[in-house]
Amino acid sequence: MNAPLPSYDADLRDKVLAWCVRRGRDTWSPADEAGFQAWLAGSSDRREAWAEWEARWKALDGIPAEAIAALRSRLALDKARHAAGAAAPAWAARRRLVPVLASVALAVVAGGSALLAWSHWQAQPVYAQVFASARGQQVEARLPDGSQLRLDTATRLEVTYYRQRREVKLIDGQALFSVQPDAARPFQVLAGPVGVTVVGTRFSVRYTPGIAGASGVRVAVEQGQVRVARLDAGDYESADAVHLTAGQEVQADARGVLSPAAPVASDDIAPWRRNRVSFVNTPLDQALAELGRYGSTQLVVRDPGVAQLRLSGTFDPRDVQTLRRVLPMALPVRLTATSEGQAEIVPAR
Repeated sequence: MNAPLPSYDADLRDKVLAWCVRRGRDTWSPADEAGFQAWLAGSSDRREAWAEWEARWKALDGIPAEAIAALRSRLALDKARHAAGAAAPAWAARRRLVPVLASVALAVVAGGSALLAWSHWQAQPVYAQVFASARGQQVEARLPDGSQLRLDTATRLEVTYYRQRREVKLIDGQALFSVQPDAARPFQVLAGPVGVTVVGTRFSVRYTPGIAGASGVRVAVEQGQVRVARLDAGDYESADAVHLTAGQEVQADARGVLSPAAPVASDDIAPWRRNRVSFVNTPLDQALAELGRYGSTQLVVRDPGVAQLRLSGTFDPRDVQTLRRVLPMALPVRLTATSEGQAEIVPAR
């Protein structure tokens, strides 16, 4: 006889599994354990769910060694591909550790093929697509549920829809999301160390890990509400999560540590839609790197002092000639031609 499904909901099951995976890592610390115990003490449902899944987890010891070896080999291959930055095949890019382990654990306890087939069916994508924009290009796309994407220059993301959730992985760049409401299938954007969860809204997400000084994540909401949390937080309802409403933004550093929610003007939410890039007291080298995402500026900085000069203003990244005229007026610099056909920014003196 097949064992029954857990009595608690899928959301709590996913959180329990996430904690289970984290506790098995070598990086698990006393502080992490304290956070887990605090979460566990938060409700009797959590304690019962954890006890049940702990018992189920022990059943994994009964899986044949060759099956465990095959699972580990698959996961290691996925990890190696992502670490190398290679384009993983669709089945690898969509695989996640928790759903795989959940399916295995359920199959072992159930002792029957029906439950395994059900878990496998639930974990299979119903839609998967990669979207990318070239340097200097913006791309708009409509998803099967009517949600819309707008990608800024040099942006790449992967969209995967499952039966119970919609997921977007922002690899690099920035995008604007207009999400169709669907309470049965939450929409989540994964950007580096941060996850953004919504039901229906319009918001922008930026994640540019290759730009020094701007390698964190920025989320700004134009309509509706979103919840932003670190992906390794284990519980999206934890105190670390930040809830944003229209006209608010939050930023995260490269580790996913979130700033408090802050107000943001509507014009400053995805201004790239109007071909605007704004800087406020931004180091010159960082500003040039940002403008370089849209196309070559043919400007170089070799002097460390010049690189750290602070630039403020709004620019059209397509208009390089205006940028060249403005720089000597905005900063104590001048431009000199180089033998490579570029212009070096040097001190005015």
